[in-house]
Amino acid sequence: MGRNLVNEDADHTRSPLSQARFESELGPLRAELHAHCYRMLGSVYDADDALQNGLLRAWRAYRHFDGRSSIRTWLYTIVTRTCIDEATARGRRALPIDLGPASPVSIVDAAPHSETAWLTPYPDPAEHSERASDVELAFVAVLQQLSGNERAAFLLADILGFSAPDIAEILSTSPASVHSALGRARRALARGDRPMPPTRPDQLRLARRFARALASSDLPAFLALLAPDVTWQMPPLAAWYAGADAVAAFAHAVPMTLCPSWRTQVLTANGQPAVAFYLGEADGASHKAWSLTVISVERGRITEIASFLDPTLFARFGLPDHIV
Repeated sequence: MGRNLVNEDADHTRSPLSQARFESELGPLRAELHAHCYRMLGSVYDADDALQNGLLRAWRAYRHFDGRSSIRTWLYTIVTRTCIDEATARGRRALPIDLGPASPVSIVDAAPHSETAWLTPYPDPAEHSERASDVELAFVAVLQQLSGNERAAFLLADILGFSAPDIAEILSTSPASVHSALGRARRALARGDRPMPPTRPDQLRLARRFARALASSDLPAFLALLAPDVTWQMPPLAAWYAGADAVAAFAHAVPMTLCPSWRTQVLTANGQPAVAFYLGEADGASHKAWSLTVISVERGRITEIASFLDPTLFARFGLPDHIV
C-alpha cells in the first residue's frame, strides 16, 4: 500500500521535481483512497492492486493534469474507474451467508469452497480516521450486491461527499444517471444514518472473553456471550450457522474438541473488535496463524462472528505467522 509507484514505472519521463510534487499531493490521500478501493472491491488484496494500478495510471497522466478539478477529485476519478474495471474482471466478493441457508447441523470436515471470491477483513489503519460504519464488514458485504456504478455513486456521494455533477464527471455519465444509480443503491442498502462509534473498551473486553472461552473450551461461558440470533461464518468454508444453539454446537464440535491448543490476540478490524487465533499441537508447542475473526456486538452480546481462515491475512494486519 505504501510503495513508491513512480519508481516502478520504467517508462516515465517526468522530472524529479514533478515526481516529488506528485508524491507530496498524493501522500495525504493515499490511505482514504485505499479504503475507497476496499469498499468498492471487498478485499484488502484487491484494494492493494487497484490502488497500485490506479495511481500508476495517475502518474502516467500527471503531466496532463491542468487543475480544472482538485487533485483529490482527479485521483478519485482514476482510482474509481480502475476499481470498476477490476470489479468487472474479477467478479463480486461474497460471504457464506450470501450463498445459501444456514447449515442445520455442525459440519466437522468441510472442504474450502475455492470457486468463490471471498470478502476479506480490513485493517484499521492508524494514519487515517474512517468512520467505523464506513468499513463495517456487513456494510461492505452489502455493497458488493450493487453494480459497479451504483456502488461507486453511493460511496462517492454518501460516504465521500462528492456532488452529483462531480460524480457524473468521475463516472463519465450524466447527473440524471447518477441520481438514478443513487436511488437504486439507497433503496438496496436501506442503511439510514447510523454512524457506528469506534470500538469501545467494553467491546474489546467482550472479545477477550470470547477468545478465552473458545481457547479454554468453556461452552457455558461461550454461550453466555451470544445473542439469540447470532450467526457464524468461516470463509472459505461455505457452511454457516444461525442461532445461539447452532453456533454453540459448532463451537463445541470443532474448535473446542478437535483443535488441541489455541493462542489468541485481540485487535480491531473493519472498525470492530477482532481476535487472531493461532493453532498448536500442544500447549507448549509453536502455534501457527489459523483464523482472523471479526465480531459484531450489540447490547453487550455478540450478534455476528466472521472467522476468515486465511493465515496470509496475518501479515496484512501486522501480526506474526506463529507464536509460542
